[in-house]
Amino acid sequence: MRVLLVTSRGTGRWVIPKGNVPNGALPHVAAAEEAEEEAGVVGAVCPTPIGAYRYRKRRGNGAKLMADVEVFPLAVTAELTRWKEQSQRERRWFTLADAADAVDEPDLSDLIRSFGPTEFNAATRRTGMLTAVAEKSRFTHMFAWFQRLLPKTGNFFELFEAHAVTITAAADALSRLFQGGGPTQDHIREIMEREHDADGIIREVLQTVRKTFLTPFDRSAITSLIGAMDDAIDEMNAAAAAVDLYQVTEFEPEMRDMVAIIVDAARLTAEAMPLLRDVAKNGARLHELTERLVRMEGHADEIHDAGVRRAFKEHGDAPMKFIVAREIYKHLERIADALEDVANEIDGIVIDHA
Repeated sequence: MRVLLVTSRGTGRWVIPKGNVPNGALPHVAAAEEAEEEAGVVGAVCPTPIGAYRYRKRRGNGAKLMADVEVFPLAVTAELTRWKEQSQRERRWFTLADAADAVDEPDLSDLIRSFGPTEFNAATRRTGMLTAVAEKSRFTHMFAWFQRLLPKTGNFFELFEAHAVTITAAADALSRLFQGGGPTQDHIREIMEREHDADGIIREVLQTVRKTFLTPFDRSAITSLIGAMDDAIDEMNAAAAAVDLYQVTEFEPEMRDMVAIIVDAARLTAEAMPLLRDVAKNGARLHELTERLVRMEGHADEIHDAGVRRAFKEHGDAPMKFIVAREIYKHLERIADALEDVANEIDGIVIDHA
């Protein structure tokens, strides 16, 4: 994961694109416009902010006044070769750690650090006690023979993480599809391929549950979690299929906002999966992620209702257009619902094992 920063025009320090919200504008829309003007990037901006920070802004008269900034995640899908403030700023991609170190504002630094899967590397490098003993004692061949006699525990964590990757990739493709304005078939095909990959993963999970003697969680918790994840990507596939069937090429702002929430919710799901390797240690962070997922689903419901209401008003004299719009909204709402179900399943695991 990378974060794009730009230099400020006055001091040349590294900052995120930002600006004032025009009267009547939605904050996340204004944030996306600032990103395009200052950094030359476009993509899916999530309407739900990830947090806020404060800093002192220098006015033209020399005064330094405190400003509050809401931060919205924007999944970049294209970098422009020419943009409004190209000659006034430098832009650069940073790792999460380097971006957090590059900015001056402590609160913004903390927001950037909390954005990514901080536990992933630690989880993948974690060594089991028996493996560590074998390495220390150098009885690796003998240990391998002994290990084969132990009850199988399954590779559930790897499968959870692999499925989360498919969800994230499908959500990104869904975002590109709903931006409109270009060929759609490649994005639709990618979503369908990702859903096919996810089907293979869930089949392996269900087979592994039946064959495994020791499971890390209750068997019903494993099947419910992977089932909720699979429901999310199934509905992404259904949404793409509806777009393809009805040849939809233009999408309402509310649809794009819901997709942006889905993109960020998929990212949070991908962050949560490696943390399940050590629920006792990561319980607090998992709860933070699930709480945010639940909030985002509530926000998606509000946007869904507003979108359906507007579609009804605009297409009152064209019932088929309204029916098509309502079906697409239905699938987008179901994706958000499924990702909330994932959060609830994770919460259940945390309650049982943390």
